[in-house]
Amino acid sequence: MTLGLSVIGLLVLLALGAHVGTAMGLVSSAMVMSVDGVPLTVVAQTAFKSINSYPLMAIPMFVLMGNLMMRGNIVAVMIELIGSLVRCVRGGLALTVMLACVFFAAVSGSSVGSAAAIGAATVDGLKREHYPPRFSAALVAVGGTLGLMIPPSLGFILIGSIVGLPVDRLFVAGIVPGLMEAGLLLTTTVWLTRRHGYGATSGKPDVAGFVQRLPRAAGALSMPVLVLGSIYMGIFTPTEVSAVAAGYAAVLCVLVYRTMNWGTVWKVSQESILQSTMIFMVVMGGSLIGFILARMGVSASLIGFMERMDMSAWQFLLLANVVLLMLGMFLDGVAMIVLTAPLLFPMATHLGVDPVHFAVIMVANVEIATLTPPIGLNLFVMSGIARIPVEQVARGVVPFYATRLVSLALITYVPALSLALVS
Repeated sequence: MTLGLSVIGLLVLLALGAHVGTAMGLVSSAMVMSVDGVPLTVVAQTAFKSINSYPLMAIPMFVLMGNLMMRGNIVAVMIELIGSLVRCVRGGLALTVMLACVFFAAVSGSSVGSAAAIGAATVDGLKREHYPPRFSAALVAVGGTLGLMIPPSLGFILIGSIVGLPVDRLFVAGIVPGLMEAGLLLTTTVWLTRRHGYGATSGKPDVAGFVQRLPRAAGALSMPVLVLGSIYMGIFTPTEVSAVAAGYAAVLCVLVYRTMNWGTVWKVSQESILQSTMIFMVVMGGSLIGFILARMGVSASLIGFMERMDMSAWQFLLLANVVLLMLGMFLDGVAMIVLTAPLLFPMATHLGVDPVHFAVIMVANVEIATLTPPIGLNLFVMSGIARIPVEQVARGVVPFYATRLVSLALITYVPALSLALVS
């Protein structure tokens, strides 16, 4: 009864426009007061403990790094470089945009940030080459989701801090699935552009232009190498490399590309602090709900239910995907992870599912959630940038959504994609 009322209360608060973190904090506090033997001081203690985490210290720095790369217009440099070789084929600009999404995913860690940065730099160019606005917005919205899978990923940092998995292992686990997703999205883009005749061709690849632009783009290209290489080689932890990468991004934007000054860096830092604070609010609220659910014995009850149902691992993974896809219609990615990770991970490990593999499955579901109405954040971001209704963006996403579901199935039932590099 208490659990049902809490769910209804959370949905009502969200429908009234309350911030996700605020709604979760209020509901969890009410749940604490309704359970006998739990002092109210637990609210403050659990909230503080949930964010007093070394891995979570990486979030503000990775948010700052992504914002600097976005505001510093680094995307334009990469678009010019990639376009030198790709623009010659049918739909070349669309392929250039998707490849730029892959690059920006490796430096931003955020789906919404990637979509906003790529969209602001490319939507007008796509319109000039007569790509339909609906297709242009959908292309960037889908490409932006790669920022959640290809490391550094804020989703992996959250999961690692909540369930106690090493973040560096999660980052490495996301590389192959992220590249696989990128390959399938590029294939879908080629098929759509050729089927509908989108875009123009410009003859041969501009190799000379590529060579000429490469030195200018070298600074930006070295960012993924810095982040992933230093983690993979054990030079830095993810938290340490986040600070190094943020400082490097500031130097790139101010001293190398000269697209902003130190005053702008300070303003971007203030914005990043506010964004990080909102993430931490959701983490605190979700941790309180996770604590009270554990106190009520919900996790143990769910495991007992699975044992009575004689559920196999593949059946559980199918059910988990269905549940996460449904939740993605109403919750943002951070709230999904914080609410479901404490419940789903114990069940997954009980059935023998590798926790690192399950973390990748969860992030793949969060990627899809950013594209799913009515809450899909990437849809709203691209609606504003492309200046078209959200429903038009959603309709454009439909062919890519099918590709996303294929990617999710492969990630779910081919564990080697997630575990090859980790092993």
